[in-house]
Amino acid sequence: MTKTKLHAVSRTQGNNRALKEGKVSLPDFELDFEEVPVLVHGFRRMVRELAYDVCEMALTTYICAKAHGVKFTALPIFLVRDFHHDAILHHVPSGLTSPADLAGKRVGVNRGYTVTTGVWARSIIQEEFDVDLSSITWAPSGDEHVAEYRAPGNVQPLEDGDLAGRLSSGDLVAAVGAKVDHPDVATMFEDPFAAAVGALKTRGLYPINHCVVVRDELLEQNPDVAVQVMEGFAASKRLYVEELKAGRISAPSRVDKIHQAALDYMDDPLPYGIEPNRDTLEKLIGHAVTQKIISEPMAMEDLFAKPVLDTVA
Repeated sequence: MTKTKLHAVSRTQGNNRALKEGKVSLPDFELDFEEVPVLVHGFRRMVRELAYDVCEMALTTYICAKAHGVKFTALPIFLVRDFHHDAILHHVPSGLTSPADLAGKRVGVNRGYTVTTGVWARSIIQEEFDVDLSSITWAPSGDEHVAEYRAPGNVQPLEDGDLAGRLSSGDLVAAVGAKVDHPDVATMFEDPFAAAVGALKTRGLYPINHCVVVRDELLEQNPDVAVQVMEGFAASKRLYVEELKAGRISAPSRVDKIHQAALDYMDDPLPYGIEPNRDTLEKLIGHAVTQKIISEPMAMEDLFAKPVLDTVA
């Protein structure tokens, strides 16, 4: 039987590699992956054009898009989890000694205000240092994937978009989510990886960054798409976790090292499904409300496809 092709986008990493290389397949569908060199461009096309059948998607971009009626729905396949203490940078000569010093300051944001890394980084500033985020003027370097979104009044985009230059010169005293190679710019935390592992250990902070979305029209035509796509990604992930546990990854990437650190606290560093991730999802939704990305909390049943609401993989 000829399989139905699904146009898909997902950046290659350990947990999806077997699926992308064909070592894992779906019974009735073929995922035809397009390689998008800059993944956020794929996010944007999916949000604005529904350009793909299946697409990896930043989680707060998805939540914001869903709140604005974009016709796609997530599967609880959480492809990317990350640590974000290293996302908080500061201009060293400005004399900041702690994220607590950011109150009342102007802080840059890489790309848009709704970017997931920025949301998690701001939550660290708020929760670990008791900073009122509304006291900070946030200065994004770009626009939002969700064109209909309107940011709160304390979000004032950089007119020239030059986040690296503004931070290096001290025009901005700090930024979140940026990559800036300059002698006057450093991470706010002396050892951000250790700080992130500490947050995982003490308060269970293990941020989710990306999920997978499917066009609603496709889900309505064939609900089994959700089931098979989720199982395909999950089977691929299980092969990766086996390699991780066995120590067979010879040159671990930063992402692999995060997963290895998580293995000290959980059996599966990449659990898929709502239930094992409910606390983290509810925290992120709460941050999205607090940071005025959405106006009110959204229910899991409204965010994730019905055929896989109870699936854990």
